[in-house]
Amino acid sequence: MTISFEGKVAIVTGAGNGLGKSHALALAKRGAKVVVNDLGGARDGSGQSSEAAQEVVAEITSAGGEAFSHGANVADFVQVQDMVAQTMDKWGRVDILINNAGILRDKSFAKMSLDDFKLVMDVHLMGSVNCTKAVWDIMREQNYGRIVMTTSSSGMYGNFGQSNYGAAKMAVLGLMNTLVLEGAKNDIRINAVAPTAGTRMTEDLMPENILKMFAPEFVTPGVLTLCDDDAPNRTILAAGAGGYATASIYEADGIFLSPEQQTPEAIREKWQQVTDTTHHQALEAGVKQGEKFVGKAMASMKNG
Repeated sequence: MTISFEGKVAIVTGAGNGLGKSHALALAKRGAKVVVNDLGGARDGSGQSSEAAQEVVAEITSAGGEAFSHGANVADFVQVQDMVAQTMDKWGRVDILINNAGILRDKSFAKMSLDDFKLVMDVHLMGSVNCTKAVWDIMREQNYGRIVMTTSSSGMYGNFGQSNYGAAKMAVLGLMNTLVLEGAKNDIRINAVAPTAGTRMTEDLMPENILKMFAPEFVTPGVLTLCDDDAPNRTILAAGAGGYATASIYEADGIFLSPEQQTPEAIREKWQQVTDTTHHQALEAGVKQGEKFVGKAMASMKNG
């Protein structure tokens, strides 16, 4: 069945270039009304210009779609609120939010200033928080919402010189995991994409022939899958170069030690069992970890 976004209103942040532009154009092509958000800054977040976002809007409208641009800095909640208010005034609803805006300030941790660390956290993490907060009650009241966070392999697995970026990208997964629980009763589904793409963020890292393989357009089909009525929930979808795979956080089954056994020596002695992934599982909420360990303790008491 063809996925359509007719009648849906989408906000895409950082949509003047790269991944965001690709997402915005694809949503519009399938019928969505699109807010093209972009501060228009450089890759490191400096400066601003509305030109890129306006060009994307022109491309959408010339093809018969509906769009407008807004230059909100996602790290500024007041500006984000204004963007959402304009969206509601114009179209009366917000169905889809793609938190894509981001910057880079790469340096090894030893050489990185705390200002550069905080700025990247503000844009990636607080930008996602601000935009999500601004649409949250709207989505709750209409009992519908699709939100996509943008995470990264740099957050899930680490990447030299990107402690700030990696921390922010892992943090949006923590945000997603809790919002999934809080939004479920109102059919608000939150997922994350972990893209590998040749954009302004990565152009210095890849030769030109490889860049073509990692075009943003090869990530967007995955993102659209996370936006429609039948979207999954709480899914991390890695996408790039035509490859698509889910990533998950699993917890080993683990062991139980009685109070008198609870020493670092005993844990080290049983380390193979602690780390055994034979019966590992993805826990659907933090409380499930506590339930598992209480269950082990109770089983031990019963057996004892």
